[in-house]
Amino acid sequence: MSTEKNEPSTPAAGKPAEPTTWTGPRKRWVPIVVLIACMIAAAGLTWLLTTIFAHKQESKHPFTQVVEVTDTTYDPAVWGQNFPLQYEGYAKTGELNEEELVAHEPTETDPRLFVTQSKLETYPRLVNMWQGYAFSVDYREPRGHGFMLEDQQLTRRMTEFNQPGACLNCHASLPEIVDELGDGDQAAGWAAMNKLPYAEAVQHAGGPIACIDCHDPQTMQLRISRPAFINGIKALKANEGVPNYDVNQDASNQEMRAYVCAQCHVEYYFAGDDKTLTFPWTHGLTVQDAIQYYDEIGWVDFVHTDTGAEVLKAQHPDFETWSQGIHADNGVTCADCHMPYEREGAAKISNHDVTSPMESDASINASCLTCHHSTTEEMRQRVDTIQNRWYEAQDISFGAFDDFITDLSTAVKDGTASEEQLDLARDYQRRASFIIDYTISENSKGFHAPAYSISILNQATDYSRKGQLALRGVDVGSARGPVSSATPTPDR
Repeated sequence: MSTEKNEPSTPAAGKPAEPTTWTGPRKRWVPIVVLIACMIAAAGLTWLLTTIFAHKQESKHPFTQVVEVTDTTYDPAVWGQNFPLQYEGYAKTGELNEEELVAHEPTETDPRLFVTQSKLETYPRLVNMWQGYAFSVDYREPRGHGFMLEDQQLTRRMTEFNQPGACLNCHASLPEIVDELGDGDQAAGWAAMNKLPYAEAVQHAGGPIACIDCHDPQTMQLRISRPAFINGIKALKANEGVPNYDVNQDASNQEMRAYVCAQCHVEYYFAGDDKTLTFPWTHGLTVQDAIQYYDEIGWVDFVHTDTGAEVLKAQHPDFETWSQGIHADNGVTCADCHMPYEREGAAKISNHDVTSPMESDASINASCLTCHHSTTEEMRQRVDTIQNRWYEAQDISFGAFDDFITDLSTAVKDGTASEEQLDLARDYQRRASFIIDYTISENSKGFHAPAYSISILNQATDYSRKGQLALRGVDVGSARGPVSSATPTPDR
């Protein structure tokens, strides 16, 4: 009797083995798992499509109109109801930065408990350069836009000297002033403000720069509200072969991101008896173009007390200096660095807390690193290097100028130079003084156009040394006319 064994069968020769399939209880869960996965995928896709649609709608309607704003809505807080994110940034410009403040003993004319560092203490040679002018008495580091009107009202340059209402162009919200003074006629209000004494004109100011100064209340597009810039850019464009330029119609949005800042951060003077605030841009935007303009009209800001020279006082030519640099060449504007874009949901807004890009790692990342493939620390080092080189060049140039002023003052007192020599030396002082003033009053400390800034300081040094030689009877030629082959070449 044979016995059989239950052994696994083996495939016949040449035939493949049949696959083993699972027939146990887990097979019943497969449809359930697939169903759940499909439900999750469908829910995810629905969420994604809903989010995309919501963000598209949000981008089409970036704000909710809570209140109506018009050409007479001067209060930025009202605009802030429609634009809370932008207003939040704007409000930060009025916050105190304790690291930049020094204690101040309150007085009847200046009740402030804190002020910013005096530039006259940082650059004591400025006092010598400005002898006979109000800036030799009080000149401080700027604070945020929120303080621009208060700090102007309380500076000793205002409380101890007579200044024109034209000064408000850069330190107050202009539309409210000109509307009130002109009874709705802004051109008439502008003319009236310029020639009024500052103490009287400032009574019509509601506050520092506000939304209405840079934005059209109907379209929210950027716009120019300062007649001085409208006229100045028109003259500049005419010199470049573009007649009848209307900045509010002809400028691109990207250009406007520089132009709205250039309404104030520029060089200017008060023309004529009416003190009309005017930009010297007929020949161009370089410091030599400005000197040529002032020479042609015979403009003098003040007469130096010790030397008798007819001196030019620079204001804050940030826009003109930026225009000579590599960032301007590449279409990078003031707002790109000082008001960089940021995302809030699908909305893209400009940060209205107008600050230095070097303020924090976050601000460096938002501004510099959108273009530069670098790190925040590398960018800090790069900026420090540029500014330290400017400090060194400025110190050398200022040292030469200070020596020159000492020599010229001595020559005036002791009569060791002829009137012809003195006049030539004074002309060299006029130029050297303006250039050094120009680059110190420009707020970037050489960064906006590094090579240009150092080159004009070199020119100032040359003027100072030639002025000293002129006092000694050396034939150094006229200070006027075209500059030598050392003419600064825009940046770069």
